[in-house]
Amino acid sequence: MGKYRKLQQKRGWAWWVVVPIVKPVLLATTTHEWIGAEKIPATGGCILALNHVSHIDPLTAAHITWDYGRLSRYLAKSSLFKNRQFARFLRAAGQIPVDRGAGAGAFQEAVKAVNDGELIVVYVEGSITKDPDGWPMVGKSGAARIALETGAPVIPVGQWGAQNLLPAYSKKPNLKGRTKITMKVGDPVPLDDLRAKDHDVATVKEATDRIMAAIVGLVEDIRGEKAPAERFDPRAHGISGTGNPNKR
Repeated sequence: MGKYRKLQQKRGWAWWVVVPIVKPVLLATTTHEWIGAEKIPATGGCILALNHVSHIDPLTAAHITWDYGRLSRYLAKSSLFKNRQFARFLRAAGQIPVDRGAGAGAFQEAVKAVNDGELIVVYVEGSITKDPDGWPMVGKSGAARIALETGAPVIPVGQWGAQNLLPAYSKKPNLKGRTKITMKVGDPVPLDDLRAKDHDVATVKEATDRIMAAIVGLVEDIRGEKAPAERFDPRAHGISGTGNPNKR
């Protein structure tokens, strides 16, 4: 665990509202171990690429980035923006709506944010993992495409523990004691050779595979186990890659 950094960025009104509420709740319900978090760039545009295990993940990701002096912006599903007042809050906090059927606008907004020096959090799987044992499943191309377009570093993060506080797709948190959340931050994913190529389907897939491999390696370190040789692919198992697979 490196030395925490002070926030240098200007935060909007939404951050002034949410931090005094959310951070004490997280401290009351969780303990945390941040490993290698000093590798999060102190300044400049970057993509923080994580695995996804719980709906509470955006809060714990915001916790680690806040501790290391950065505000985090997210690619959030567009349905969260349907309520006008909540949408106003999300926008004020810098969050970016993603329409899974037509994500071009979100991609351009994310690229602009990174080029403007901001930190973007991307859950590369696009949804909470459907792997029965919680391992990262196959990745989607968003983080890779943003990285190739901007030239910004991709910082991989493996995380584990949030699913014990709020299991996937559950609305009932486990409040018996404090849940340990572990995040391990890795070195930037090497993508320079791919940036020099045409950003075609094959190049984007290779970049995505490298990002996912880095994340999986970090999760293996945290769990002290080896991940399955082949990542879980929801389509191959006849289930949707997004949403609750148990909901009919």
